[in-house]
Amino acid sequence: MSILANQNTRVVIQGITGRQASFHLRHILSTPTNVVAGVTKNTTESSHLGVALYESVKAAVEATGANASLLFVPAPNVKEAVFEAIDAGIKLIVSIAYGVPILDVMEIQQKVKAAGAVFLGPNTPGIASCDEAYLGIFDQNMLKKGRVGIVSRSSTLTYEAILETNLAGLGQSTVVGLGDDMIAGASFEKMLALFEKDEDTDIVVLIGALGGTYEEEAAFCYQNLKIKKPLIVYITGLENLEDDIGYASDILTHGKVTVEDKKQAFRQVGAIVLDNITDLHKALLRFKK
Repeated sequence: MSILANQNTRVVIQGITGRQASFHLRHILSTPTNVVAGVTKNTTESSHLGVALYESVKAAVEATGANASLLFVPAPNVKEAVFEAIDAGIKLIVSIAYGVPILDVMEIQQKVKAAGAVFLGPNTPGIASCDEAYLGIFDQNMLKKGRVGIVSRSSTLTYEAILETNLAGLGQSTVVGLGDDMIAGASFEKMLALFEKDEDTDIVVLIGALGGTYEEEAAFCYQNLKIKKPLIVYITGLENLEDDIGYASDILTHGKVTVEDKKQAFRQVGAIVLDNITDLHKALLRFKK
């Protein structure tokens, strides 16, 4: 099985009639993804690209049993859309938009946690499991069915990790983008725990970034997992940033946590730490059967 989403996941798309949503929906509908509904306000149409339309997430859930939502709404409307999805009982929410206000994301985190839901984003390519489900903007032709799980804080390097996995002759079980913005809605720890239990994942690739303490917390989580599947880590960012030119999320650590600090945290718990993302396929080859 994949983690979080599979062919049985019933997906509703919020903001389905927008230009970007329509473009990506055509690709999503060519995959096994089970899109059961779309939500758009003030429309007289009953469907869009063959997907039934509803005026609210609640109505869509009641009619179709949707349990996951993919958001194609502008950044200022993300909080309202997420709250609507949670209030309707949705447990997996993916937001593509970038530039969502930080205070909105903080409120979303609290609402998501209280509801026991999972929020991927903002500014994420989404989540994808080959031959199962694509909730996001992945090029499904890039993915190859396999047993490597990928979780990343960098959209661009998520694609690079996929290509490196393919170059090694391996494929992906599930690819998860946590989001590129200052605050991510979900954590590495949650994904590591899910990959630990996933029988179709043998190896995990984690792409971290400078800023915040996401990676240190993930290293601590990995140290305490009962089943330690091989973990390969790459941290993106400059090695020696001065305090006054740090990433925005460095305010959480006052610019004192460096890339090397994050790498060292993973080395201490037995992870394979890369200095270059292009070395990923070589690191994966040692696990190829």
